[in-house]
Amino acid sequence: MQAALAQAKKAADAKEVPVGAVLVFENKIIARGHNQVETLRDATAHAEMIVLTMGAEALENWRLLKTTLYCTLEPCSMCLGAMLLSRVERLVWAAPDLRHGANGSWVDLLSTAHPTHQLKVTSGVMQEEAAFLMQDFFKKRRESRDTDNE
Repeated sequence: MQAALAQAKKAADAKEVPVGAVLVFENKIIARGHNQVETLRDATAHAEMIVLTMGAEALENWRLLKTTLYCTLEPCSMCLGAMLLSRVERLVWAAPDLRHGANGSWVDLLSTAHPTHQLKVTSGVMQEEAAFLMQDFFKKRRESRDTDNE
């Protein structure tokens, strides 16, 4: 999760919502990514989507069997769906996302068994650190907006 938090800080430095992710296979990080929605002008450029694509390249297979995805924020429905389709074995996320979280905060896509794949989930890992990054990012964004209006 430390590596995912480092990616989230990169996102914040780039004025992106500070979400970071890493994909691990056989105890090695094979993909690192952070949100690039603003940079790429692409609503699908979430940290998780980026590491899924990079992981498929690294393994030369879209099936990401025996991988663990670490993410600093509870995944949205798009990202969680992509993890299921990619056959990620395990998801570890830090802070809940009350507006878009698809593992129970907004909806729970995993409450019904998926017909082809089951995803093991651990949540709340380094939650305070991840939540602080988000809170600090949006606080600075609001303060910047307030000084722009003076």
